[in-house]
Amino acid sequence: MAKKSMIEREKKRIRLHNKYATRRANLLKQYQSADNFNLKMELHSKIQKLPRNSAKNRIRNRCWKTGRPRGVFRDFGLSRHVVREMAH
Repeated sequence: MAKKSMIEREKKRIRLHNKYATRRANLLKQYQSADNFNLKMELHSKIQKLPRNSAKNRIRNRCWKTGRPRGVFRDFGLSRHVVREMAH
């Protein structure tokens, strides 16, 4: 069983991602289409001002039953330990 604080931290990251997803996507789209270097730097600083935990790659897949962060099957959302217990 994972520590409760780690599970809550993961929930917080998911909430932050949902809150800032559209804002981050709009800024990234503007950044990719910008031609002017100064405009790109300005947009880059705006992206950096967003919370780090609001980025999609900060979210970790966890087992929904135990909260284990490693060895999680995407199809089931369960860790390998739980799948093995259920098989016996």
